[in-house]
Amino acid sequence: MTEKKLQTQNDGPHRGLDWHWHLAEGPVEVDTTELEFALMRTFEGFGRWQSECLASVCDLAATGPENALLHIIRMNDRPKTIKDLARLTNRDDVPNIQYSLRKLIGAGLILRKGAGRSGVTYEVTDEGRRVTDDYGAVRRRLLIQAVAGVPGFSDRLAEATRALNLLSGIYEEISRVAATHRRN
Repeated sequence: MTEKKLQTQNDGPHRGLDWHWHLAEGPVEVDTTELEFALMRTFEGFGRWQSECLASVCDLAATGPENALLHIIRMNDRPKTIKDLARLTNRDDVPNIQYSLRKLIGAGLILRKGAGRSGVTYEVTDEGRRVTDDYGAVRRRLLIQAVAGVPGFSDRLAEATRALNLLSGIYEEISRVAATHRRN
């Protein structure tokens, strides 16, 4: 793609749009930046979806990450430690995870069991099980039905999952590299 064509797209659905800016000066940068912005929009939409779906089955106003913790705690019907939750969500903000866990405990959806740093686990309560089951039913009725209605979308989802998992690893590695080259 030439510089002129890159700066102003002259064909396709984006005809006449200016593609040149500080994050995207070449074709790979344009594609990467477009993906990053799509990820941000998807993440925000996903968070709203999670909040609205949960609100339809219980009275808890929870964020997307809080909702994710609830479902991960329920996953495989096995208790989880904070370390498990951090690893499974790719998070390192343990104080925020702890805050979310207190919120879920206060709502009666999970229990904290055990004591000490390594002996504490979290599991869903009977109410948490009901809420996550009801959430799953709403999810199947709305989201899964919508996804299933798009021809070939299942294969595209599998491909996107592989690409996002790969990209997650790349971001992790370049985060470590960037951290070693910080300016003071």
